[in-house]
Amino acid sequence: MKNMGNTGTDEPKSNGKIQVTKDGPYMVLGGIPLYRMIIKCDHSITPSEWVVGEKLETPSNYALCRCGETSNKPFCDGTHIKNNFKGTETSKNTPFETMANSIEGPKITLKDAEILCASARFCHRNGDIWNQISQTNEAKIKENCIENACTCPSGRLAIVDKEAGNAVEPKLDQAIGLIEDPSIGRDGPLWVRSGIPVYSTEGKLYEIRNRMTLCRCGKSTNKPFCDSSHYPEEDHTERKK
Repeated sequence: MKNMGNTGTDEPKSNGKIQVTKDGPYMVLGGIPLYRMIIKCDHSITPSEWVVGEKLETPSNYALCRCGETSNKPFCDGTHIKNNFKGTETSKNTPFETMANSIEGPKITLKDAEILCASARFCHRNGDIWNQISQTNEAKIKENCIENACTCPSGRLAIVDKEAGNAVEPKLDQAIGLIEDPSIGRDGPLWVRSGIPVYSTEGKLYEIRNRMTLCRCGKSTNKPFCDSSHYPEEDHTERKK
């Protein structure tokens, strides 16, 4: 289920927003729904599908942990103060179209902004997407590439359909997903869906995108965005092409 459009937009389309606080949590304002989103894997650590878990009960405004040490996950319990968490934002807020590399295939173009990788690994489902781009004159391979790119929660991967002449993006409800990755024994980042605006501690609006992931382990070098630092170190090559 896809709609045709850009990976980003210039104007917020949500009454809600996410505010990054200085060395503290994400303040989620405006009644944005919060769901568990579970990566289901079959026979390996390569995902097969997303499983939508429970919707968590939340007030209209709530605080989500950013340091990774709360005892009340996913909500902030003030542990960042005791632990002297340093959450300085390091993202340069470079537009996706500027930072993404383009890989040309016969039927589609893959745009890849590797710094945004959240290691969800759908890019490896039924074959590595980078190896398949050159084979997208085959309908099934083209479909697999589009599906896998659109299932990427961080928006690292985006597809342009050359035949249609448009970008392909999944149609998503506005919500925040708490990514859980049981196969690697890790909680993943916050999946921010469908153009929810995110503001820096200084009130700067980050580029609005249909899909993005925010760090909640406290270790990202691209704060506030996930850079796969939650992923087991010995397996980091799994997210590379």
